Amino acid sequence: MAIISEVEEESSSRPSILPFRATFDSSNPLGFLEKVFDFLSQQSDFLKKPSAEAEISAAVRAAKEKLTKDEKKSVDKKTVEKESVNPTMAASSSEPMEVEEKKQEPGPIAPNKGNGYDLENYSWVQTLQEVTVNVPVPSGTKARCVVCEIKKNRLKLGLKGQDPIIDGEFYRSVKPDDCYWNVEDQKMISILLTKQDQMEWWKCCVKGEPEIDTQKVEPENSKLADLDPETRSTVEKMMFDQRQKQMGLPTSDELQKQDILKKFMSQHPEMDFSNAKIN
Repeated sequence: MAIISEVEEESSSRPSILPFRATFDSSNPLGFLEKVFDFLSQQSDFLKKPSAEAEISAAVRAAKEKLTKDEKKSVDKKTVEKESVNPTMAASSSEPMEVEEKKQEPGPIAPNKGNGYDLENYSWVQTLQEVTVNVPVPSGTKARCVVCEIKKNRLKLGLKGQDPIIDGEFYRSVKPDDCYWNVEDQKMISILLTKQDQMEWWKCCVKGEPEIDTQKVEPENSKLADLDPETRSTVEKMMFDQRQKQMGLPTSDELQKQDILKKFMSQHPEMDFSNAKIN
């Protein structure tokens, strides 16, 4: 949010209006104040006055008192509105009220041991790089009986002469040239899909399926050693953030912001942060 204000400066000869421009960042309000004080020191002798600090403190106290009064008025208004009773409603309060039950939409579900999901006709598991789909078929099924089309954004799988078992759009795109399928023991079709984006967990294999809660995905630690340093660092960060969210604790990015704030506070002990509201 850009804030542009004009500050009047009185000189001994004649008054002049000098433009003051600064960008206000709600996450760093003190940075805005520092620019204000820099402007004052450059354009006036206000900060050289012996009473400058006292006058600034008085202005801050007045602003805080006004804020406190406004908050109190807001709370009192809400309390009065809550306690007030509509006569029409009071007259009909003895009548039973019908409450409509809101249907809760199903939310994300916990993944299976392979970080995927088990459906009625097939199951799927995943790593950051690949998705494996396992489809049980009648015993004795041979590869020539299988119809499998793997495109960048779509999968169609079934047996010849029958309705498709899977026919839908992928959750995310894949690399068709790096995807394979085969029939295992003549009773299971196994499909290996290579993800286009190998830094994202899929919530479902095909759109329209139940979605899993990717915050509960648990990568195998034994496979982290196989990743390059950059990818491994990203995966470990994702795992840390997932654990922190589950425990209601700040993520790595939030912890970093807190550290920056603590350093700033230690560098400015003259400032009072006791009533500061920091998001």
